[in-house]
Amino acid sequence: MNTSRGRIWTGVIRVGPYDRDHTVAIRAAISVGVPLLILWSIGRLDLSIYASFGAFAALYGRTDPIGDRIRMQLAAGAVMVASMLIGTAVSVAHLPSVWAVVVVAAVASAVTLLAYAAQWHPPGGLFAVFAAGATASIPADASRLGSVLGVGLAAVVFSLIVTFVYESVTARALPRLSRSKNRIPVGAVAAEMAITVAAATILAGIAGLLLLDSHWYWAMVGAVAAVSGPHVKARVIRGLQRLVGTVLGVLVAAAVLALGVPPLAVILIAVALQVGAELFVGRNYAIAMIFITPLALLMVQLAAPTTVAVLLTDRLWETLLGIVAGTVVAVVSAIVRRGGRSPSS
Repeated sequence: MNTSRGRIWTGVIRVGPYDRDHTVAIRAAISVGVPLLILWSIGRLDLSIYASFGAFAALYGRTDPIGDRIRMQLAAGAVMVASMLIGTAVSVAHLPSVWAVVVVAAVASAVTLLAYAAQWHPPGGLFAVFAAGATASIPADASRLGSVLGVGLAAVVFSLIVTFVYESVTARALPRLSRSKNRIPVGAVAAEMAITVAAATILAGIAGLLLLDSHWYWAMVGAVAAVSGPHVKARVIRGLQRLVGTVLGVLVAAAVLALGVPPLAVILIAVALQVGAELFVGRNYAIAMIFITPLALLMVQLAAPTTVAVLLTDRLWETLLGIVAGTVVAVVSAIVRRGGRSPSS
């Protein structure tokens, strides 16, 4: 038992080797920063969350060949825009929050299958859950659907241009967009992953609604993180990393928000946080969360300002709820999977 605990905590604190992470950080900073600066210049920071989620397309395929990376970012960008449209439609339709949780859980499950089949990196549906849940929580009318589509698609296209131009400049030649990855069949493993994600996100979302209500989708995001990984130990490590990183990240966010800096400074800080996240997200998820947490809070605060104390408190408690829900579902899933094996397997 002590050995197992030791291995888990070793996994929590281990920092992977540097692997040219600055290249992804630079692309991400440009992809996120430029659209936000444009929206700030025209006085439309209420649309900033849609640009930010669209720009997340730049985070996919960080180590893949350029042809696969472009295709992955195009597909991921389309999914991000679709997730925002679904979330906004939920808000426009004034669906009860329970049904909003069900819709976001369905998005999480479907994107999990797609990411598996297309071999996305990062895998899973975490960003899609965040996008669908956040937009579902922002009051909107039907006209906002056009803004989501226009701003989101523009951010996706810009991130693709940044990826292509950056590759061209660093390679000093136009990249050849050849394909090396093909879709893999969706079998029992992927089906189990999708069911686990759906169960974890519904459980977390309902718990978030009952206990805190306002930012229930953060619990769902935490649950997705806690059920990510090939086995239970990896999932527990991921959940602990998210919890530790979130606690420290909330302290960073509290310090930034306490300064009362103007929107332009918030954007510049958010870009710096994005760089920090990309430098560590593939090396240690806990350290990355120290940057990701204040980044997420600043994104929400720019688009839909709320009381800072409520924002920070909700982030902590919803994350804890999500990790607990995700870990419970991950353990139950592992027990069911082992129980279903034949004696010869």
